[in-house]
Amino acid sequence: MGAFVISKRLNGTYKFIFASRKGKTIFTSLSCKHKSDCEEMIQAFQAQWERFTLTQSKASGGKFFFRLTKDGLVLATSRKYTTERLLQKGIEEIARSIAKAEVLDFSDQESIFPDAAMVFSEEETT
Repeated sequence: MGAFVISKRLNGTYKFIFASRKGKTIFTSLSCKHKSDCEEMIQAFQAQWERFTLTQSKASGGKFFFRLTKDGLVLATSRKYTTERLLQKGIEEIARSIAKAEVLDFSDQESIFPDAAMVFSEEETT
């Protein structure tokens, strides 16, 4: 099952990703001023996936990606895929699991992982 992961960017805005059941990012949302904007978009994606437009494109480097839009506004952009088949697999993963995907909120945490320098300094003192 896929998952939505909400996080806070360094500039103070919020974003979310949709990750596959294997943990790979499938798409990333645009920046949102408020966390509630992310939550509303996630709810809309889950409830009305078919109402969003998915436009496939090819980047200048030859990789494939898609954009999710509604009423002309780009809401999310996928990761870059090396082949069209991998792009299609990413889209199929969304269709299969978006409605029941869990939502993980890491936006209140400064860092998900401990500071490596702090870990090493604690080990040296013991």
